[in-house]
Amino acid sequence: MSDPATSSVHGSRLTVHDRILSWGDIEEARRRIGGVAHRTPVMHSRQFDEAAGATVFFKAENLQRAGAFKFRGAYNKIRAEQERRSFSEVVAYSSGNHAQAVALVSKLLGVKATLVMPEDAPPAKLAATRGYGADVVLYDRYGGDREEIGEKLVRERGALLVPPFDDPLIMAGAGTATAELLEEVPDLDFLVVPVSGGGLIAGSATAAKHLRPEITVYGVEPETANDTAQSLEKGERVAIPVPRTIADGLQVPSPGRLTFPIIQETVTRVLLVSDDEMIETLAWTLERMKVLVEPSGIAGAAAVKHRKADFAGKKVGVIWSGGNLDPKRLATFLGKVAT
Repeated sequence: MSDPATSSVHGSRLTVHDRILSWGDIEEARRRIGGVAHRTPVMHSRQFDEAAGATVFFKAENLQRAGAFKFRGAYNKIRAEQERRSFSEVVAYSSGNHAQAVALVSKLLGVKATLVMPEDAPPAKLAATRGYGADVVLYDRYGGDREEIGEKLVRERGALLVPPFDDPLIMAGAGTATAELLEEVPDLDFLVVPVSGGGLIAGSATAAKHLRPEITVYGVEPETANDTAQSLEKGERVAIPVPRTIADGLQVPSPGRLTFPIIQETVTRVLLVSDDEMIETLAWTLERMKVLVEPSGIAGAAAVKHRKADFAGKKVGVIWSGGNLDPKRLATFLGKVAT
């Protein structure tokens, strides 16, 4: 059989998308994480609507366990693998939110966790990961190869690798958030999702297109981390140098091998936002809605608030993907807005 990431679509054959991830996978993930992951609230602000010129609903995954949507995929992956075979340790690599999720899930499910994290990861994310009982191996984000380090640990220890995005079980878990959002607001015109390696938007778009085929899905990246936008424009995966942006969770230099074909089939466009636009939207959300969302998590809201596409008069769903923000960094961001 040919590689599912490169298979073509003809007649009645399954699409590339269907071979990698299906609605059934997301339904199974919902059953698996039910009663463990939080069903996070959907929030709304009339003031935000006025600023954006649209009616906007926020899926508050910043209030998920471990502070981000990542808990959904991590739990789905590790629990599903436990159902298949026995292992005593998991290894993952992450800038922070996936690390925290894997650490917490491993604690809940009784396995050891080792996380490969960049030396410049936010201190709060490092502390939280260690606080859940995980071991942390640090590396240089701009000179090291986290995948190589992680795979070496897996080989040496016989551990399970839990990738941050390029895995069907991870994507399926991530997609459960959008399934919940559309249950509460079924008539959305747009879904807007932050993009890093593509696990969240692949799962989100799969759920959205099943439940509401006419919906338009936009991804959002920082202007300096536009690898997925470039990849869509070129029609193939593009790799860029590790980008520098305040959105530490969106610093992946290339979309995933498995996520990108799904993005190609289901995502209309990737919108770009600046660091300043993310900071302004973060500060506005904290001040007006009394909710803290980290820069990576606020990217989608920033794209809507700053009208990066024509959302006028439409119903828009936005994923707030995480809320893990160090108080010192928050103070720095708020200081920039104040000046």
